Amino acid sequence: HVQLVESGGGSVQPGGSLRLSCQISGLADTNYCLGWFRQAPGKERESVARLARGGTIFYAASVKGRFTISQDTSKNTLYLDMNSLDVSDTAVYYCGAGQYCSLSYITIWGQGTQVTVS
Repeated sequence: HVQLVESGGGSVQPGGSLRLSCQISGLADTNYCLGWFRQAPGKERESVARLARGGTIFYAASVKGRFTISQDTSKNTLYLDMNSLDVSDTAVYYCGAGQYCSLSYITIWGQGTQVTVS
C-alpha cells in the first residue's frame, strides 16, 4: 500500500519561505518519478518540480531559481524548498509519484497541503 503524506504548508508573506515534506511509504520500486504539483482555485493541476528516475530534475518556469526539489532516501522523504514566495504561488501542493514524469502518468497522490502567500 503506497502512501504519500505531505506536510509543511501554511501561510507566509510575499518574499517568505516554506519547506514542504512528503513522507513516502510502501513504494518498494525506486523506478518512479517523484514530484511536487499544485492546484490553485479554478485552475488545473500543474507540475512544479519533478525528480525523474535517472535523477534529472525538471522545474516549472515560474518557480525556477526559487524552488528546489530534493530527496532524502534514508528518510524516504521528498522535499520542496520554496523561497521568494509570491501571491501567485498560493495553491494546494501535492506530492505525486508515477512511472514517468508527465502529469498524466502521475498516478499516486498525497492528500495535499495548503500554501497561502498573502
